[in-house]
Amino acid sequence: MSGFYDKVAAGLAGLLGHPARFLLILMLVSGGLSAFLNHDVVCYVFAPITGLALLRKQINPVPFLIALTISSNIGAAATLIGNPQNMMIGQVAHLGFGQYLVWSIGPVVFAMAAAYGIIWMMSRKKLQSTQVIPDSVGVETYTYNRLHTLKGIIILLIVIVLFFTSLPKEIIVLAAAGIHLASTKYRTEDLLALVEWPILVLFMGLFVIAGAFQSTGYGDAAIHHLAQAGFNLNAPVNLTLTTALLSNLVGNSAAVMLLLKVVKLEGVVPFLVAQANSFGGSLLIIGSVSNIIVVQQARQMGITISLWDFARLGIPVTVAALAGLLAWVALMH
Repeated sequence: MSGFYDKVAAGLAGLLGHPARFLLILMLVSGGLSAFLNHDVVCYVFAPITGLALLRKQINPVPFLIALTISSNIGAAATLIGNPQNMMIGQVAHLGFGQYLVWSIGPVVFAMAAAYGIIWMMSRKKLQSTQVIPDSVGVETYTYNRLHTLKGIIILLIVIVLFFTSLPKEIIVLAAAGIHLASTKYRTEDLLALVEWPILVLFMGLFVIAGAFQSTGYGDAAIHHLAQAGFNLNAPVNLTLTTALLSNLVGNSAAVMLLLKVVKLEGVVPFLVAQANSFGGSLLIIGSVSNIIVVQQARQMGITISLWDFARLGIPVTVAALAGLLAWVALMH
């Protein structure tokens, strides 16, 4: 509401004269913000502003919008607060914020570099666009407020610093939220209206389903049968590929909840699940909510991102990212 995201997106749009540089900075900024802020929100705000700016410059917006969501998925893997799944993994597996951050830097940097190289090489000859901007298209923006932007950034930095301590993370976040809700400029009702309550109910429901499934014993039985067949789910390659596949079949949140109930959360396992579900989210449109958000936002601007458009870039990027992740595991362990 302070206009921070709109300010950053508008600044990025000013770099459209150099598409290669614009793509690089777009991916770095969206990935960096997604590591510490909700990556779905980053995509929700950046997509319409970026899409319209590209159309006005007669540049094909499809590869850039796909790059936006792919980089947000990769960036979200960098920390335990990049997406809800990683938050859950961190809590259940008792991972330290700094511990995970240090471990994740290598595969995330490699995945981002590979994504940029693949997307640019596969898209640089298809940048021209003659698409006309529909008259009905408009972008909802918030007026930039410097004071409240600084307040938000300062509180965020304090929260991140406190995450490196032994203080309970949920208390830290609730205290930060309470400070924002006490604002004299923004009404509490307006702030709470921006909360996606259906998503919270969805997560509660997934917890119930995952817990009920675990109580039946079918999860352990399935792992036992797989082990007898020679498929060890806790092996790095098997776990990485299974996590990425399940993330695209049932959604990364549901996949992580299920896996946390059936795998042994020791050694490198929780790190792999956190990374693989984020990287795997770039495989297909249905792999991540942020992908769907960008595709929907694009459609409202008259931009069509087909399943093939996304898969054409998403599949090679995901394969490269997962290969880099497994190479990192082999190097570190």
